[in-house]
Amino acid sequence: MQDKLWLPGLLKLKRLIQNDFFGKILSVRGEFGYWVFEGHSIPAQRPSWNYRKEDDGGIIVDMLCHWRYVLDQVFGKVKAVSCFGATHIPERIDEQGKPYQCTADDAAYATFELENGIVAHFNSSWTVRVRRDDLLTLQVDGTKGSAVAGLRECYIQHYGNTPKPVWNPDIEQPINFYEGWAKVPPQETFDNAFKAQWELFLKHVVKDEPFPWTLYEGAKGVQLAEKGLESWSKRCWVNVEEL
Repeated sequence: MQDKLWLPGLLKLKRLIQNDFFGKILSVRGEFGYWVFEGHSIPAQRPSWNYRKEDDGGIIVDMLCHWRYVLDQVFGKVKAVSCFGATHIPERIDEQGKPYQCTADDAAYATFELENGIVAHFNSSWTVRVRRDDLLTLQVDGTKGSAVAGLRECYIQHYGNTPKPVWNPDIEQPINFYEGWAKVPPQETFDNAFKAQWELFLKHVVKDEPFPWTLYEGAKGVQLAEKGLESWSKRCWVNVEEL
């Protein structure tokens, strides 16, 4: 399962890359997550095992698998990772209404070095309140332009539309930084991301059409999650070798 590759926002980013909108891509910034209620007064919207290490919970294991295929197949292969995890909420309430100790990470702050010199940083958290366009946003900055993509929409700012701010904390900010962005218009019809991948797999089985999203690609996602945990444990950069 590599469903995020078929999200409309990601597909729009790929089209921009294919058309050299960004020029040389410099960095990718990913913000993912939302506030998962602890369960004391408002019921949690995620299962309790997500927060128990002994049950293979944790956001590093959950999300770095996804970031691996997004980075590898959209921006460039991951060479190394520096990851720091945290268990910000120590106690939650389970499905039976009983309190339990959280032993797995509920937030991860990871930086990735890609083979083409791109620096990517992803914050993944179940303890963050959303003040952005979507639950997942990706900002891509390049020499010619930038884009911010959510699950469905994508906003772009060309070099020629880039404002020139001057740091002056003594006055109100005169620039409305949202005004210089344009929404990518709908240019095609997007289907459900899971359905899109299933159809490609069925065409591979029936018609022997290419299907590069193999078990090997899934193993690479698990590898990056393990490298992220290793980096957190050792508090250092960890190289991501070819499997």
